[in-house]
Amino acid sequence: MDFINNFGTFMSDGGSFMLIILLVFFAGLAIGIERFLRFRSFDLNAASFMNEIQKLVLANKIKDAIQYCSGSKAMLPKVIKNGLKRSNQNSEQVQNAIDATALEIIPNVEKRIHYLNLLANISTLLGLLGTIFGLIMAFEAVGAADPSQKATILAAGISKAMNTTAFGLISAITIMVFHSFLTSKSEKIISDVDQYSVKLLDILGTMKVIEKND
Repeated sequence: MDFINNFGTFMSDGGSFMLIILLVFFAGLAIGIERFLRFRSFDLNAASFMNEIQKLVLANKIKDAIQYCSGSKAMLPKVIKNGLKRSNQNSEQVQNAIDATALEIIPNVEKRIHYLNLLANISTLLGLLGTIFGLIMAFEAVGAADPSQKATILAAGISKAMNTTAFGLISAITIMVFHSFLTSKSEKIISDVDQYSVKLLDILGTMKVIEKND
């Protein structure tokens, strides 16, 4: 309860810019949480997944491999699945299927993450702008105040003005943590797609060589 009261006082002392920063903070938080929950559904042990795919493909169980891919909501299985569907075609056609699927899913992986960087910058700038406006108002109040009270009024005004800078930085730092984490996760997903789609081509090539030798 004390925290809520203190936070309410903190917000009130900072002035109208505090509300705008709070809205920016909530927007960043909403995007960050939504992307985090989405990435949780993308979680996959890519190495283990591809080892299983390799076993099935080399055993000539392409349908089983496709079915195995269908059991996951992650991005990599979607790419591998479309490549496997063309396993009886040449490498170029398999690569085209992989590339087409990758181009379709990558924007979904990176979706809205770039807004976090923008919101963090806006939050910081709003904090600084609020401080400047607060200082202007403080000095104007000092100019019209009784000389004996000027120091007290100025100190109080500066204290209030600095609230916006503090809150703007708190908001920006939180949003940037989300941005850094989610960017790292998205890069990992895209890297796995690139790495293991190439491995799929190699596996399919190996299978065809085995079939020719047989």
